[in-house]
Amino acid sequence: MKNSVEAAENIKVPLISKIAYGFGDVGCNFSWSFVVSFLMIFYTDVFGIGMGAVATLLLVSRVWDAVNDPLIGSLSDRTRSRWGRFRPWLLFGAPLTSIVLILCFWAQPEMDYTWKVVYMSLTYGLLVLGYTCVNLPYGTLCGAMTQNIDERAKLNTSRSVAAMVAIGIINIVTVPLVKFCGDGTLSNARGFMCVAIIYGAIFTACHWFCFAKTKEVVTPPSRKSYPLGQQLRAVAKNKPFIMAVIGQLLFGFILYGRNADMIYYFKYVEGNENLFSFFSMVIILPSIAGAALFPLVFKMTNNKGWAASVFSLLTGVSMILLYYFSPNTSPVMFYTLAATAQFFFSGFNTAIYAIIPDCVEYGEWKTGIRNDGFQYAFISLANKIGMALGTALLALAMGEAGYVANAMQSESVKEVFHMAFSTIPGILWVLTAGIMLFYRLDKKTYNKIVKEIDGKIDEGWTGAPVEKHHR
Repeated sequence: MKNSVEAAENIKVPLISKIAYGFGDVGCNFSWSFVVSFLMIFYTDVFGIGMGAVATLLLVSRVWDAVNDPLIGSLSDRTRSRWGRFRPWLLFGAPLTSIVLILCFWAQPEMDYTWKVVYMSLTYGLLVLGYTCVNLPYGTLCGAMTQNIDERAKLNTSRSVAAMVAIGIINIVTVPLVKFCGDGTLSNARGFMCVAIIYGAIFTACHWFCFAKTKEVVTPPSRKSYPLGQQLRAVAKNKPFIMAVIGQLLFGFILYGRNADMIYYFKYVEGNENLFSFFSMVIILPSIAGAALFPLVFKMTNNKGWAASVFSLLTGVSMILLYYFSPNTSPVMFYTLAATAQFFFSGFNTAIYAIIPDCVEYGEWKTGIRNDGFQYAFISLANKIGMALGTALLALAMGEAGYVANAMQSESVKEVFHMAFSTIPGILWVLTAGIMLFYRLDKKTYNKIVKEIDGKIDEGWTGAPVEKHHR
């Protein structure tokens, strides 16, 4: 047992596995980033559904997440197969989720309004479930590939770089692709349907590649099944994990609220939705560079939470300044600040996900319970709650200001779009920077924790709850 544990701690993950793990997040973004950035405008401007119904759906769906996220997390923890605990979910879940993604973008504008809302609710609910079945085990997989904190940082850097490239590609090509496949406008059903089919195929292919080229080497100690209440109490004692959950809540709120706003901002404030593709092209290289910078900042701080704080602060300052410039009247300053904000955001994105697997070892050391999937379920849930609040509040603000689909907007509506693009997320990123300073699990402490866990396993420890430490 000792040799296998030491191997898990010291293993160097092969380059092909790091690349494959990154491709998993490429697949995730060809579903989720597409949905976050374009599903709301699809509902309002193509399907003909009101802002109130969309906002209600986004909020109510989080109740569904509160049920299915912990359930899928527990099921993935209990999964036993020749492929491991988490990889089988990528193999079987990805193609099914792709089908649901396509159904979400199947619009019949002439449908009765009540049935539109029913169809929207059913397909979105199924998509949320399908995405959870794939993304939650995928996110947990990192912690099962190695216990080496530096290798985990590299895995999450690969993930973040791949995600930034995928998001950039999606944002660059989606608008022209929808127009090309449809009638030349952004308000056509056929164009969105064709793009959903293409992206669904990419989603499946990327996850199958991730499944094929990754390997789970960290085996949890033999243990009994823990009651839900006991697992919840263990999670509540895991202070680094609580900080990770708060970070994900803020991350989801700020990022997805702004992402949903961007296409509206360029279409109605700047008067040209094609600027969204150019904007996305400008920020793609800074995205890659920012993600690649994370290991260096982590080396300097020896604390992933503090690294996230540095990136978050600089992202916020850049976005606040962005409010004062326009791509039409001051393009150089606008795109310079946009690239700067994206550079630092990409570093934050890498850091906030790199924190998660380390919290699993802390929880195992603190309470004796290792429940990777169960913990990641709360990370996923926090991120989705943040997304729901961010996008729903945007929808409500748009409705309150008087938004009318495919029409000239009032100045109050334009101001909602403008502030949601720059000042509001900027201020929230600065707030997030202050909060992440309270993350205390540094590299030295983590390495000590792993050695103590290894010593217990070598002595025959089976994962029964213990409470000997008080940090």
